[in-house]
Amino acid sequence: MKIIIDTDPGQDDALTILLALASPEIDLLGVTTVSGNVGVEQATTNALKTVELAGRPDIPVHAGADRPLLRAPVNATHVHGRTGFEGADLPAPAVKPSPEHAVDFLIRTVMAHEPGAITVCAIGPMTNLALALSREPALRSRLGRIVTMSGAFSEVGNITPCAEFNIYVDPQAAAIVLESGVPITMLPLDVTHTLHTSAARLARIRAIPNRIGPVVADWLAFEKRFEATKYGTDGGPLHDPNTVLWLLRPDLYRGREVNVRVETGSELTMGMTVVDWWQITDLPRNVLFLRHCEVEAAYEVIIDRLGRL
Repeated sequence: MKIIIDTDPGQDDALTILLALASPEIDLLGVTTVSGNVGVEQATTNALKTVELAGRPDIPVHAGADRPLLRAPVNATHVHGRTGFEGADLPAPAVKPSPEHAVDFLIRTVMAHEPGAITVCAIGPMTNLALALSREPALRSRLGRIVTMSGAFSEVGNITPCAEFNIYVDPQAAAIVLESGVPITMLPLDVTHTLHTSAARLARIRAIPNRIGPVVADWLAFEKRFEATKYGTDGGPLHDPNTVLWLLRPDLYRGREVNVRVETGSELTMGMTVVDWWQITDLPRNVLFLRHCEVEAAYEVIIDRLGRL
């Protein structure tokens, strides 16, 4: 399957890219970056470091939106550290990002392929996708699917009491994407909070006999310090990799088609995903909303794939 990863790396974003590059089922056409966990310039540097770490400097990296559509930028350096890659010190990338803007790359690449051929994994704020859909409405019928780590239902929020970070950073962009008519799979906090990065699981990743395992373990150990303190655990939720994991093993996840809307008008609940789980309205079911995962099997996939790099 052909995919593009739209991202704001972030340690777990990097793991998502690595899983894609380790999987022969996936043809990663490129990485697009967006302001989110860190600013877009740092996110682009981190994406370049990741493809080089995987031995794939041929994967193009395209810098995208440097701020949300309407709101002031919000970052997550309190979780990921100043650079977004704290925990493992990687050398500066030797390759440079593509000069083509991420939005232009998204439009050009999707339009150059047959309808339905490309899936976008959106693991940061959806600013680039919203801009691309607005500039080229034909993408609405050309994109195969958007698989996004975003939103929440029973797990409510992780950046405000009722909003998940990726949606909160650019709720207007998320609303455009969710209303686009493109098939969407959403991996919300309801799933990611079950994939606990315990000390035992990180030890297994660290023991992978290549250079990738220790780097990923160090990254996640740093990133999850904040969440371990927050939740009173020995690790934290594993978020973004669920997108690629679902592409590889959809049988590990369960959910249902529902309507999901994004709150964009209230500062109190800004970025909240309103999930019509019980089909109370007659609004179109625009999202495959996943709430359950076979956790142990998912970690087996992660360990297996990282061992191939």
